[in-house]
Amino acid sequence: MSFFKKSLTLSIFLLIALQFPCTYAATITIQNNCLYTVWAAAIRGGGQRLDRGHTWALDLPDGSNGRIWARTGCNFDGAGRGTCLTGDCNGLLQCQAYGAPPNTLAEYAINQFNNLDFFDISLVDGFNVPMEFSPTSGGCTRGAICAADINDQCLNELRAPGGCHNPCTVFKTDEYCCTSGKCKLTNYTKFFKDGCPDAYGYPRDDELTTFTCPGGTNYKVVFCPKNSSLHRTVSFLLVCD
Repeated sequence: MSFFKKSLTLSIFLLIALQFPCTYAATITIQNNCLYTVWAAAIRGGGQRLDRGHTWALDLPDGSNGRIWARTGCNFDGAGRGTCLTGDCNGLLQCQAYGAPPNTLAEYAINQFNNLDFFDISLVDGFNVPMEFSPTSGGCTRGAICAADINDQCLNELRAPGGCHNPCTVFKTDEYCCTSGKCKLTNYTKFFKDGCPDAYGYPRDDELTTFTCPGGTNYKVVFCPKNSSLHRTVSFLLVCD
């Protein structure tokens, strides 16, 4: 091959490499520590059955954001269609939309402002399983945990099959849904905050419930972490081949 052809080939290769860089920025490992099977769901990611002790690794590119949750009481056919008692996403095993409340949420935004990751546990869509969302690398140590058995303690007016509704889902008023202006703690949202102070209890509950780590950190999401009454763990891992 002539020098000109070699140079042209190298230039094309470098151009392609620059246009399609390896941009995986985080790995989240999801682990089921519950005493029962859950069907993990993720936007981005789809869904996967997780028996007790099983894990599912998600690779997340730079700039991505999404949520992870557990579905319970599911029954799917060979085509991946069925229903779940909690967290159902339009009857699909491979979720393409958010799950139906009540469901405990792990939310994330990878490598955002100032090259920071932002993550939280949210009870804005209610509660179905205890959850931990914490870093596993990069020297970042502070994570979020919601280990209380909210289902067992749920107020009668918020109870749902397999879970506990957030008051916004039940009453649909601005007081609980924060659809305009500022929102404040109410007797109902205080119930969630008392049980899980690390988690969002209502939509504008940002001050103490949004956590950050440097971009490039890996994480785990654990359903029923060890110090919960239903115990077991979850993680996401991003590996750039």
